[in-house]
Amino acid sequence: MKFKPSLLALSVCALVSVSAPVFAHNMATAAEITAKQDSLTQLIEQALRYDASRKQFYAQSQAMRETGIASATLMDPKLKFGFGGLPVDSFQFDQDPMTNISLGLMQQFERGETLSLQQKKANQQADGMSLQVDARERDIANGVTQLWLELGYQQQAEDILKENQRLMRELANFIQTNYSIGKNEAQDLLNAQLQVSKLDEKLQANAQMQRRINSQLSEWLGTEWLAQNGQLLTLNQLDWQHLNQRIERSDGTEHYALLVDHPMVKMTDAAISASETQVEIAEQAYAPQFGVEVMYAYRQANGMNGQPASDLVSAYLTMDLPLFTDNRQDKNHAAAQYQVGVAKSQKDLLLAQMNAKVNALLVDRENLEQRLERYRNTLIEQAKARTQAVERGYQNNTAQFSDVITAASDELTLALEKQRLITDLNLVNSNLAALLGGFDYRVETPDIAQPTTRNAHQ
Repeated sequence: MKFKPSLLALSVCALVSVSAPVFAHNMATAAEITAKQDSLTQLIEQALRYDASRKQFYAQSQAMRETGIASATLMDPKLKFGFGGLPVDSFQFDQDPMTNISLGLMQQFERGETLSLQQKKANQQADGMSLQVDARERDIANGVTQLWLELGYQQQAEDILKENQRLMRELANFIQTNYSIGKNEAQDLLNAQLQVSKLDEKLQANAQMQRRINSQLSEWLGTEWLAQNGQLLTLNQLDWQHLNQRIERSDGTEHYALLVDHPMVKMTDAAISASETQVEIAEQAYAPQFGVEVMYAYRQANGMNGQPASDLVSAYLTMDLPLFTDNRQDKNHAAAQYQVGVAKSQKDLLLAQMNAKVNALLVDRENLEQRLERYRNTLIEQAKARTQAVERGYQNNTAQFSDVITAASDELTLALEKQRLITDLNLVNSNLAALLGGFDYRVETPDIAQPTTRNAHQ
C-alpha cells in the first residue's frame, strides 16, 4: 500500500518527539534549574512576608513578653482611708480623744524570687511562641515548593502532550486524505481521531490542574498576585545540594543531630525550660510572704489633760507562715515536677516521630532514584525498540495500524511517568528539607502594629 511509507515516517516523528522534550529538559537543567530556583526563592520570600500566621505568632510572643514584665512587677500599693473611735451618741469627731481620721498605705511583697522567676518563665514561653514563626516559615517554604514542583510537572506534561497532539493531528489529516481516495481503512481514521480526542482531554485536564495550583498559591501570595500572574514558568526538579550536604552529616538511621535544630524540637526545649522554672516558682511557696502597712491618724479632740490630743502614727509588718504544706505547697511542687517529665517525654516522642519520617522519606528517595534510573536506562530504550519493531512489522504488513498507535501511546505514557518520578523525587526532597533545614531563604521579622500607651489617648 502506497500510504504506508509516508504514514510510517510520520509515526517515527511522533514517537521520537515523545522523548525529545524530556531529553532537552535534562540537558538544560544546569542553567535552567539555577534560574528557576532563584525565582522560587523569591516566591517563597514573598509568601513569607505576607503570611498572616507569622505575624500572629510573633504578636503572641511579644504579648507574652509584655505579660512577663507585668507579672514581675509588685502589686500596686493600697490606700486606706477612714475613721475610728467615733462616739455613736453624738457622732462628733472632737468629743472623744480616741476618735481619729486615718490615712494608711499598704504594700505586699511576693514570696522569695517569685517575681523574677515569673518573668523568666514568661520569656521562655515567648521564646517558644516565637519559634512557631520559624516552624511556620518551613511549612510555607515546603508548601510553596511542592505546589511549584507540581506545577512544573504539569507544564512538562503539557509540552509533551502538545507535541504529540500536533503530530497526531498531522497523522489524522494524512489518513483522512488517504481514506478519501480509498487508500486507507475507516478504522485507521477513527483510531487516529480517537487518539487526538484523548490528547485534547488530557490537555484540558492539565490546564485545569495548572489553574488549580495557581489558585492554591494565592493562599500565600494573595488574589492580586493571582490576577496579575496568570501563569508561572516552573520546573519539576531543583538543586538540592544544601540538603544533600546535611544528609551526609547524618549517622545511619539516627538523624537527631540535625533534628534538634528544627523549630518544633526547639519549642519542646522551651517548654521544658518553662516547666523547670515553674518548679522553682513552686519552691518559692515555702518562703513566707511579707507585707508592710503605715498609717497616720489625725485627732481633733483634746486629751485628758485638756491639751489637744497628739496625732498617731502606726506601722505594721505582716508575714504569713507556710506551716501546713502537705495539701498545697507539696502538691503544687509535685505537679510542677510531673510537668517537667511530661515536657521531656513530648520531646522524646517528637524526635522519634520526626526521625521515623526522615528514614521513611530517605527510603522513598532511594527507591525513586532507582526507579528513575530504570526508566532512563531500560524502559525508555525498550519502548523505543518496541516501536521500531512495530514500525517494521507494519511496513511488512505483519502489524496493524492500531499496534503503531499502541506503541506510540505506551512511549508517551512512559515519558509522562518518568516526569512524574522526577517530580515525586523532588517532592520527597522538599519534605526532607522541611525536616532537616534544607531550604535557603531570607526573611525579615514580621512587621506588626505597635501598641499605644494609655497616656497617648489622653
